[in-house]
Amino acid sequence: MAINNVSGLIGMSAPEFRLPATDGNTYTFADVKGEKGTVIAFICNHCPYVKAVAGRMAQDARALMAEGIGFAAICSNDATSHPADSFDNMKRFAEEHDFGFPYMQDETQDIAKAYDAACTPEFYGFDSGGKLVYHGRLDEGRTGPIPDDARRELVEAMRAVGEGRAVPFEQSSAMGCGIKWKQAS
Repeated sequence: MAINNVSGLIGMSAPEFRLPATDGNTYTFADVKGEKGTVIAFICNHCPYVKAVAGRMAQDARALMAEGIGFAAICSNDATSHPADSFDNMKRFAEEHDFGFPYMQDETQDIAKAYDAACTPEFYGFDSGGKLVYHGRLDEGRTGPIPDDARRELVEAMRAVGEGRAVPFEQSSAMGCGIKWKQAS
C-alpha cells in the first residue's frame, strides 16, 4: 500500500535537538535513537487528547523500546500562557503515567518548528537511518475509550519498519490540541 503523505514530510531527515528532560538529563536525537528506528512524540500535560492516550502511549513505547525502537516525547507548549505545561508539571505527568522514555521540554519551540509539529499528540516515526516513515496518530482514539478493534497504528508501523518493511497502511493525520505558540514579541 502507498503511504498517505498528507503532511509532505515523509522522507525528511530527523531534525537534531538537545533538550532537557524530566529525568534530569539532556538528550539529543542520537541519545534516544533505537537500533531499528525511533519515535518522537509531541505531547503536553493539559490536552484531553494526550491525557486519553498517555497510558496507551507509555505501554506502546515500552513494547517498541523492547523491540529496538527508541522513543521520546517533547513538550513545546508555551508554559507562560499554559502553566499546566510547565517543566515541574511535566515531571509530575511523566511520573503519573510511568513514562519509561525521556520527556523533554522545547522551551524555545525551535524543535517543534523544525519538525513542523502542529498538535498534541503527534507522532513521528523514523527508520534506522533517521528518515521519516510514519507521521500521524497513535491510534484512532480521541478523548474517550478506544474501540476494542482499533488498529495500533504507531506500533504496527514501527514494527514493520523494525523488520525492514514499509508501513503497511495509509497513515492518518494526528488530531488533538494545537501547540500553544509563544506570542511574537
